[in-house]
Amino acid sequence: MLPNFYQNELLEAGCDEAGRGCLAGPVFAAAVILPPDFHHPLLNDSKQMSEKNRNLLREIICREALSWAVAPISAARIDEINILNASFEGMSQAVQNLSLQPQFLAIDGNRFRTTLPIPYQCIVKGDGKYADIAAASVLAKTFRDEYMLSLAEEYPQYGWAKNKGYPTRDHRLAIRKYGLSPYHRLTFNHEIDQLELPL
Repeated sequence: MLPNFYQNELLEAGCDEAGRGCLAGPVFAAAVILPPDFHHPLLNDSKQMSEKNRNLLREIICREALSWAVAPISAARIDEINILNASFEGMSQAVQNLSLQPQFLAIDGNRFRTTLPIPYQCIVKGDGKYADIAAASVLAKTFRDEYMLSLAEEYPQYGWAKNKGYPTRDHRLAIRKYGLSPYHRLTFNHEIDQLELPL
């Protein structure tokens, strides 16, 4: 099982995001403070988990975490400040929304910028190394998927119930046929010559 924290001296929040590579919808960020004795054998990088297990872990994390928060950054804001900065902004907002003030942030990835006066460490593939980052990845992913399902009811033609806004072949073909929705990221490449891009 994953160790809970990157360090044990300070109250730590794990932070991660979901949806950076999508053509539509917000990017969702999450911050989670786990109790020291938290353990669950299924907890891992959310991308390595089944949807069923992610949803199961979401319930457990929301119930047992000392504090958790999720923050979406809209497609319009992504277009305004770019996806990398939107991810940083989302993680900062999620941390600010925590009911407990963390003393240290464990950030998934290799870069982070924030105005928060909290020390942090960036950890490449941290969602597969530390439980608090993995928990944040589960919340970001499940809350974003849930949101995209609600958008799919409004715009069923793009297949968001299945692709969640990622650049699948069917999604790009639907954009060619129906044009862009108000939820698409205008600064992302939607063109047909990109049909074969992987998820």
